[in-house]
Amino acid sequence: MNHKSDIEIAREANKKPIQEIGAKLGIGSDDLLPYGHDKAKVSQSFINSVQGRENGKLILVTAINPTPAGEGKTTTTVGLGDGLNAIGKKTAVCIREASLGPCFGMKGGAAGGGYAQIIPMEEMNLHFTGDFHAITAAHNLLSAMIDNHVYWGNELEIDIRRVVWRRVVDMNDRALRQITASLGGVANGFPREAGFDITVASEVMACLCLASDLNDLQKRLGDIIVAYRRDRSPVYARDIKADGAMTVLLKDAMQPNLVQTLENNPAFVHGGPFANIAHGCNSVIATTTALKVADYVVTEAGFGADLGAEKFMNIKCRKAGLAPDCVVLVATVRAMKMNGGVAKADLGTENVQAVQDGCPNLGRHIGNVKSFGVPVVVAINHFVSDTDAEIQAVKDYVESQGAEAILCKHWAHGSEGIKDLATRVAEIADSGVSQFAPLYRDDMPLFEKIETIAKRIYRADEVLADQKIRDQLRTWEDQGFGHLPICMAKTQYSFSTDPNLRGAPTGHGVPVREVRLSAGAGFIVVICGEIMTMPGLPRVPSAEQIMLNDAGHIEGLF
Repeated sequence: MNHKSDIEIAREANKKPIQEIGAKLGIGSDDLLPYGHDKAKVSQSFINSVQGRENGKLILVTAINPTPAGEGKTTTTVGLGDGLNAIGKKTAVCIREASLGPCFGMKGGAAGGGYAQIIPMEEMNLHFTGDFHAITAAHNLLSAMIDNHVYWGNELEIDIRRVVWRRVVDMNDRALRQITASLGGVANGFPREAGFDITVASEVMACLCLASDLNDLQKRLGDIIVAYRRDRSPVYARDIKADGAMTVLLKDAMQPNLVQTLENNPAFVHGGPFANIAHGCNSVIATTTALKVADYVVTEAGFGADLGAEKFMNIKCRKAGLAPDCVVLVATVRAMKMNGGVAKADLGTENVQAVQDGCPNLGRHIGNVKSFGVPVVVAINHFVSDTDAEIQAVKDYVESQGAEAILCKHWAHGSEGIKDLATRVAEIADSGVSQFAPLYRDDMPLFEKIETIAKRIYRADEVLADQKIRDQLRTWEDQGFGHLPICMAKTQYSFSTDPNLRGAPTGHGVPVREVRLSAGAGFIVVICGEIMTMPGLPRVPSAEQIMLNDAGHIEGLF
């Protein structure tokens, strides 16, 4: 058993030049824009050239509700990609880029772990190829142009009390959630209330991740509603004439990034909306390109299946015409025990009863994923402390739910430890049994869509929303936005909106605090409970442990 840290394993990796990785997918070196020796962007001309090809099989990796015990969803996504390649299946991995917020906050990095990682791990968890900085810049350019328009006479008659475009920064900074802008007198404009979200919650991020090409991206950016006039008519980014310059800033960011796993298999890492406050999937352009150049594509959606997988199916697949062939649901014995009421300090002690008590959370996710018509396999991500009896308890429970669970040891053994899962997933994907359909129709009223998700996925009794919110949804329907899907912003820790309510709760209500129209991205954001679109740092942020050592290496990233 290795006791090396993730960063040590990543640093010792035998990396291959990125041109060799591209060659595995038939991407020539002329079609790669290198960022150093180990990462590159894939050219738009290459992406255009493969559009006529048939799609490979799409495999989604999702998970139970996260616990402090850790689930290892990205680790399993990477491990499964390596496992499929190891059994002779031409496979690419598609994951999201890491945000600096959680990296310096509490979650750590987003490149996998152990012997199932994507490298270069350090760059991926920091600035990578600059995509998030470009998104931040494009978003804040629009902010600056709105205030500038008002300053120079406000020809569009924007009601400055109704500017809905906030600013963003890729950092957890609660002090910026609510601010007053333009203080300091006549020279600085008209004072108004404003605020910041984290970059991954930006509608620009969503536009980039859902756009098919640069023309589509510019149209989406132009469609963003930034403010309203006194008569409540919307003002768009294209009215401010910001869409062209924003697209220029995002020209390179729009191209997917190609990197490699520890086993030198290709991985597309592109885009990164959070799943608890945004739509939680990597970019459509990365996934659709991967499907044209690989026979199997393993992708992930953020947090538990109640958030990431639901949005993957109802937003990303609906918008991009995709359909998953198989879903892998990641669970750990440790997380089952936490859901069964065991404290984190006691997870090392065998407790089969607690495993059984915690399994209903897993069962709820299995049922939810099946309700989309897609076959599901459970991956038990192995920890050293797991006992045979505990593992068997999970397998027996999953079998009782009409699915199967397979033990995976990719963290410790790489592809060798996940071949059983890879073989089964390939069989299911090849069988064509998936009958995918989204959960609700486009023409269903917006409030009914929210109720459908709350009742069928969260198993809530009701959606609690005051008249103002219901009226707002009806107004958007009258304005022609009724066909849009819903993007729920809620806690990732529970099916309910109470982060402390573990297991599989029923009979709860879903309180809606606010709704936001993302007309460019093409969805309605529904903010539930206490969820924040700008997270804060914990009492002891990860940043306190991150530093350069004497050898000039980064320490503390994980």
